Amino acid sequence: MTTHMNKTTEPEGPRIVILGGGIGGLAAAGFLHRAGLTATIYEQAPELGAVGAGLVVSPNAVRLIRRLGHIDAFLETAVPLDIGWEFRRWQDGAVLSAEQLTGRCEELYGERTYVAHRADLLDAVKAAVPPEWLRLGKRCVEVQPHENGARLTFDDGTTADADILIGADGVHSVVRNAIADTGPAEYSGMCAYRAIVPMEDAPEFARRAAQTLWIGPDHHLVHYPISGGSAVNIVAFGPAGDFTSESWSTKSTVDELLAEFDGWDPRLTELIRAAGTPGRWALLDREPLAQWSYGRLTLLGDAAHPMFPFFAQGAAQAIEDGAALAQCLADDPEDPARALRTYEKVRISRTTKIQQLSRARKHINHLPDGPDQRERDDTLAQGDPLVSNGWLYSHDAELAAKEALV
Repeated sequence: MTTHMNKTTEPEGPRIVILGGGIGGLAAAGFLHRAGLTATIYEQAPELGAVGAGLVVSPNAVRLIRRLGHIDAFLETAVPLDIGWEFRRWQDGAVLSAEQLTGRCEELYGERTYVAHRADLLDAVKAAVPPEWLRLGKRCVEVQPHENGARLTFDDGTTADADILIGADGVHSVVRNAIADTGPAEYSGMCAYRAIVPMEDAPEFARRAAQTLWIGPDHHLVHYPISGGSAVNIVAFGPAGDFTSESWSTKSTVDELLAEFDGWDPRLTELIRAAGTPGRWALLDREPLAQWSYGRLTLLGDAAHPMFPFFAQGAAQAIEDGAALAQCLADDPEDPARALRTYEKVRISRTTKIQQLSRARKHINHLPDGPDQRERDDTLAQGDPLVSNGWLYSHDAELAAKEALV
């Protein structure tokens, strides 16, 4: 709570502060509210807007969003996938592997897989959070941990005290820097491009309810429909060179993006030509943490485990974090530090595994043509990723936390 608030308005229970109002921070708040706890969310942006573009929402996240009670509005604009992880060869578009999702995904995991605009997912989790919990336009510049929590200082000179502090403030987390001497994030040597194509301008092959990945030397490109099927989301990856801007607002050009995919299947370059002004940003990398809870402070989402987007699990893992964290705090209210240690224990091996697998895809997706590439393609053709990734999609983060607390 901010120090100038009247004490009579302060809620009962511990003062839980969440720094960061992204998907993970709002999901944590929603699950805390569902568990009967109260929190305050400080977000540096003046409003929660439509930053970003498309993302994949897999069954392990969908089942948790459903429990927050506001999934209907999300499903109005989310696109259920018929085909997932459709890998295509860069040069001629030959299909190397594809998941047939319709029917099988629900049968195996109880939920479908969707693709959506990030803003639509953000709205779904925000709907579970009481509006009075949000404090926008509050950029934290310092976190001072102490035995009973932490004090936050904001760039407007105000402060806030927390009995429990949750750092959901991204890859450059102020909370992380206060509790773990990890140094700055490193540049990965890759950059990403994102663009949205109106559906009426997209080639026919890109209009399908499919998550398609074109893979080739040093590059890959992913596309799928979003926003109720009114647009196609594109995200592409290639060498960064000397480009180091991390901002999602940095712009590129269609010509620059076309140059990255020169010589690729003409159908793909036709899709790129239909894009508006692409965004471009450098991908950062961090080694997995061995510990992310210290006393009454903890981390979630990118602050705890930033991962390359190659497994399409960044948002899903942040939502899982929020569900598990709320469960641990609700079930062990007398000892917040112990509850946070339990949360870390429940989550850290899973998120570390996904971080490492995502990092490995950087090499696998970008193999040059040759023996290793042919071996990779043969492996893709023989696999069934929907089944082999059962450990990922069947996981129930809230249930895992409950079982750890027994």
